[in-house]
Amino acid sequence: MTAFFLRITTLADRYTKLSAFLLGLVSATGFAPLNLWPLTLLALAAWMALVARSAAGWRAFGIGWAFGLGHFALGLNWIATAFTYQAAMPAWLGWVAVLLLSLYLAVYPALTAWSAWAVQRYAASAKVAAGSPRPSPNAIPAVAGLTLSFILAFAAFWTLTEWLRSWIFTGFAWNPLGAILVPVSLASPARTIGTYGLSGLTLLWVGWGLRLAFRWPATFRSRPKNGTYFATVILAPIAFLCVPVLVALLTNMSVAESSQRGATPVTLVQPNIGQEDKWEGGKADANFAKLARLTIPKDETPRLILWPEAAIPDYLEAGYPSVYYDRPPAAARGRLTDLMNPGDLMLLGALKLELDRTGDVVGARNAVMTLHSDGTLGPRYDKAHLVPYGEYLPMRSVLSAIGLSRLAPGDIDFWPGLGARTLDLGRFGRAGLQICYEIIFSGQVVDRAHRPDFIFNPSNDAWFGAWGPPQHLAQARLRAIEEGLPVLRATPTGISAVIAADGRVLHAIPMHMAGRIDSLIPRAGAPTPFARYGNLVPVGLALLLIAAAIAFRRRGR
Repeated sequence: MTAFFLRITTLADRYTKLSAFLLGLVSATGFAPLNLWPLTLLALAAWMALVARSAAGWRAFGIGWAFGLGHFALGLNWIATAFTYQAAMPAWLGWVAVLLLSLYLAVYPALTAWSAWAVQRYAASAKVAAGSPRPSPNAIPAVAGLTLSFILAFAAFWTLTEWLRSWIFTGFAWNPLGAILVPVSLASPARTIGTYGLSGLTLLWVGWGLRLAFRWPATFRSRPKNGTYFATVILAPIAFLCVPVLVALLTNMSVAESSQRGATPVTLVQPNIGQEDKWEGGKADANFAKLARLTIPKDETPRLILWPEAAIPDYLEAGYPSVYYDRPPAAARGRLTDLMNPGDLMLLGALKLELDRTGDVVGARNAVMTLHSDGTLGPRYDKAHLVPYGEYLPMRSVLSAIGLSRLAPGDIDFWPGLGARTLDLGRFGRAGLQICYEIIFSGQVVDRAHRPDFIFNPSNDAWFGAWGPPQHLAQARLRAIEEGLPVLRATPTGISAVIAADGRVLHAIPMHMAGRIDSLIPRAGAPTPFARYGNLVPVGLALLLIAAAIAFRRRGR
């Protein structure tokens, strides 16, 4: 095996950037819908080895950047699909957008690689200065410079850079590394250390495995073949394989209560209305009929009805210019209340317009409105984390002047809301609202001063092709684990789901199927450590790992 590995690493040395790019592609297969997480772990290990062998910091940065380019280009391929629904733009521009976004996001793995390499370099220098021998020329070259300080620093800086990309330039936190552990039920440590901490923990495990695989056999080859030798050789690999399972089991023990159902009935609707039909004026009545047919009550029990993001084109509030109304707002609300029992409450995605003093429309809000069975509107949530170029055009005046206003649909921008908010729904409890991709931002989905009983995540994933919806669902499951709260998702084409507070999917409607879920809202768990302290936990953990890496560096390890 050593000879084979030597040949592989020699070949990788000749084509370092290409090797890193290909490893990045392989690493992305661990995310949904493929869920080939063992390949991701192997690709990460090989990438770490390439970085550890780099002769210079700029080479380490380049290796990290090439890896990140492959990692994000494949993982975010669904973004190209969204452009096929933009009539004002050619479909090929979607792949340009994927490439440009990946070129930017690749900077974060590059920073991780460079930072870890710098720690490893100084650790090696300190080790030689302390009088330790240089690595043997017969050592396996792929891991000859893989120090403990390098592994700790690698995990720490990945954690920090993943957190940074969640808010720099408004943030894009899609596909954190920890998401690969969701389908195999190993993501429960996120309730303590958050998603970004889970990503760092994954890299610690990968680094440990790399050292175990290629350093320990050589270390013990020269030792006496006694009981200690065999116990160590046998138990170390077993411990390596069992640690993540044991950690997951221990953290799951404290959320057993999340499997208990509450007493709040809910009807969650997925009409299977594709993006090509959603805003087609001639299909508006047929689209509403699909929603209505799936919403009709089965008995007289009061229930909470959940519809997707931007579920209807009607404006439910009065006061807008008449040209915006297809029907009076009272009539639009009446069509909805006809589907409700007395005592029912509906949460649905709708648009709200913003007017200036003269009554002209100057902006819009992507909102979730609450509608009572008597036709009155309750509290409203406005989406706060808007999508650049999707819901608003940055520097609109400048880009419009040079003919690039088509980069965002429409002539007006959506306006952001105030952030995470808890709505009091009376008998139906307290709801936290997160519209569409707002749910991907770890630590930003809950009003911590007013903890909700559940999170409602209406979304429109019809834009996102085959890969986007299952990736979106995986990240919603991470929010449930982190916050100890159930998450309810309603989408027009899937994947709609009821997610327990421990991240398990209790009910789901597959993609491209119409259906409804009648269930009881799962009970919220006790506030998790992450729910109390948010991203202070993973950031603090990363800083501790950096401090440990520096300490090991000074000891030459």
